Amino acid sequence: MEKRDYYEVLGVGRDVDEAALKSAYRKLAHQYHPDKNPGDKASEEKFKELSEAYAVLSDGEKRARYDRFGHRGGGVPFEDAFGFGGAANINDIFGDIFGEMFGAQRRGRSARARGSDLRYDLKISFEDAAFGTTARLKIPRPRRCDVCQGSGAKPGTSPKTCGTCGGSGEIRLTQGFFSIARTCHHCGGAGRVIAEKCGACGGAGQKREEATVEVKIPAGVDTGTRMKLSGEGEAAPTPGGSPGDLFVVLEVREHPIFRREDTEVVCDMPISFTQAALGTTLDVPTLDGTAKVKIPAGTQSGKVFRIKGKGIPSLQGGGRGDQHVRVFLEVPTQLSKEQRELLERFAAIPGKDSLPETRSFWDKVASLLGDQEK
Repeated sequence: MEKRDYYEVLGVGRDVDEAALKSAYRKLAHQYHPDKNPGDKASEEKFKELSEAYAVLSDGEKRARYDRFGHRGGGVPFEDAFGFGGAANINDIFGDIFGEMFGAQRRGRSARARGSDLRYDLKISFEDAAFGTTARLKIPRPRRCDVCQGSGAKPGTSPKTCGTCGGSGEIRLTQGFFSIARTCHHCGGAGRVIAEKCGACGGAGQKREEATVEVKIPAGVDTGTRMKLSGEGEAAPTPGGSPGDLFVVLEVREHPIFRREDTEVVCDMPISFTQAALGTTLDVPTLDGTAKVKIPAGTQSGKVFRIKGKGIPSLQGGGRGDQHVRVFLEVPTQLSKEQRELLERFAAIPGKDSLPETRSFWDKVASLLGDQEK
């Protein structure tokens, strides 16, 4: 019987893109999959036809040959849907679509021999992030039952090999050229069954506990830093398995004075008009205490002063960053009678040379107005 057009089989146009092709195949394949239609030969043949069409059209090179030569593929027939190599590569072709049916359960079963990883979100202070600290964490997690030593069986007994799957944890069903593996319903994929369960853990082989874990936080960490503590996750669900890992994800609290820019520390500091005009020496807060910073006479608002080596240590080594102090002028909001009189006397004294920026601005204004009058 002559084969149907592959595009017609999948119900798509010849200009279909990769995403739409995959979506169309996914929908039809789920509908006609032999596992959903046991014993239905028509569905099985339909599924094989869909699979062949998708395997060719989803491969750019094969699709180009098919578009040009049709089913003969330029003199070489498309003998099957799996790269001309039979059904051996079925997991590679359909793994992303039928992962649960084909490869995922085998991967999942091997993964179950290892305990699950855990995550702990830890908030630390700005100072602890800068200089490092040691934190003691309370981690709720399962641990191996001391009574049955993790076997789940009553002391004096032991688990038996599952008679349904023969200890593999999987049941294989063969339909046509498909071999489908499913988790054994009798043992739940463990490959063994427990006739008499441990009274202490109910057959689970584990008990919940609150473990205390000490974690050393190095200097220079920041929000989002993730630390891995190997073997501090959940215990393996079966004897002989390895425990999972614990991942500690850090969040650094905001500081009321400082902010961080990589390894640099920045702070904004108010100064008065007289301090900026006359100059002074200020005690500036740093992560190490206070440091003296000289403010020259005539300092303008927004001027930044650097204090070397008072920033954040680098996680990669190489010393600490610097601290940057940005000063800004604070204008008094309330003046006493004496202060007002003094400022009015100051304002009445001519002093263009003491305000070069003001003089420059008005010179530019005068120049612009002069140009407009011409």
